[in-house]
Amino acid sequence: MADDEEPSEGVLLSSENNAAVRVKLERGKRGWSTTTLSERLNEAGFDMNPSAVWRIENRKRRINLDEAIGFAEVFGVPLTNFVGPPSLATMGRAMELIDNVVAAYRASHRANHEARKARDQLDAYLATHPDIRNEADVMVSNAIAVEMAKANEEYGPTFDA
Repeated sequence: MADDEEPSEGVLLSSENNAAVRVKLERGKRGWSTTTLSERLNEAGFDMNPSAVWRIENRKRRINLDEAIGFAEVFGVPLTNFVGPPSLATMGRAMELIDNVVAAYRASHRANHEARKARDQLDAYLATHPDIRNEADVMVSNAIAVEMAKANEEYGPTFDA
């Protein structure tokens, strides 16, 4: 690493720096002065003077969570987008798609958890009723096969690596 390069902190660890860069970028994109941005923040209920805006942009002052929320609101961007890497944040569609991937992953994780929980409950029940285990296992397998066929028709086949 060259002497003039800063060490990589990762996306989450550099959120405060990202936000400072983003304030300047968003303000400039709109042609607003620090005074105009300050006025808009104050109108939205986030107390800030123009000097504080300048100090945040120039990393002379840290930004707190309430202020980050205020900037995101005034700029009309989601907070996660606001504190993300500025190189991605300037490409709104990329951030939107990243948010979609994260939301889909989260939903998939919840669904997998619920499926495991349901299977564990069935297994616990069948442990106390071993005489119906074979029939229940066949019913579950058949029902899952039907659901997979429906999913393949709707979404196409999936392949696990």
